[in-house]
Amino acid sequence: MNIIPDQHVIPHPDGGWQVKGAGNDRATSRHDTQQEAIEAATVIAKTQQSEVVIHKQGGQIRDKNSHGNDPYPPKG
Repeated sequence: MNIIPDQHVIPHPDGGWQVKGAGNDRATSRHDTQQEAIEAATVIAKTQQSEVVIHKQGGQIRDKNSHGNDPYPPKG
């Protein structure tokens, strides 16, 4: 079974925002605004049926959006 990496929206060290697949060394894409990066990550996540993990400027996770195989009913 292939595990599809979550798509993380994180600050880019040189400014702006980047989309980076979990475990990847390089960014998939780079954007001027966080909203542009979220939109790009969402397209990828929908295609791969994975999750978008949105980080704050300081690196903390602020939100997650799932676009994949969610268990229904949810566990817990």
